Amino acid sequence: MPLIVLTNRIPASPARCFEMSLSVEAHTASMRHSGERVVDGVTSGVLGLGETVTWHARHFGIPFRMTSRITELEPPTRFVDEQVSGPFRRWWHEHRFEPVADGTLMTDVVEFESPARAIGRIVNRVVLTRYLTMLLRQRNDWLVEALSSPSSPGS
Repeated sequence: MPLIVLTNRIPASPARCFEMSLSVEAHTASMRHSGERVVDGVTSGVLGLGETVTWHARHFGIPFRMTSRITELEPPTRFVDEQVSGPFRRWWHEHRFEPVADGTLMTDVVEFESPARAIGRIVNRVVLTRYLTMLLRQRNDWLVEALSSPSSPGS
C-alpha cells in the first residue's frame, strides 16, 4: 500500500495549525484549482470527531466525489480523516502537529489503495502517488502561507 509522508514547518502554534487544518473553508480555498467544493455533510466551520464532509472535485478531467469522516481527534496535536465512500479502496490521512521552537512541525501521513488491485498497484506507482503528493504539497503550501500571515484566523 502506498505511503506518503510530508512535513512542513509553520510559524504558528499547533492549535492554530490544527484548527485551520480542520476548517472546511480553508480546505476549499486550498484546493480551489481542482474546483473542489462541499456537497454534503459539514459545509462550513471546523470539523469535529465523527463528522463527515463530502467533496466534489475534478481530477484528470474526471469528476470525483469523496466522503471522509474524522475518526480520531486529539486537539491540538493529531487527527485522522478516512474515506467513507469515494474513489479509493482505502484512504487514511493522519495529521500531526508538534510544537517546535519556531512554531509547528506539521506532518501528513497518507495511506491509500486504488480500487483496482493489480492494475491499481501500477497506477499507484506510475501516477497516483506523484499526483497525490503534489496535491498535498499545494494544500500544505497554502496552509503555510495562510498561517504565516498576521491576519490569518486565530491570530
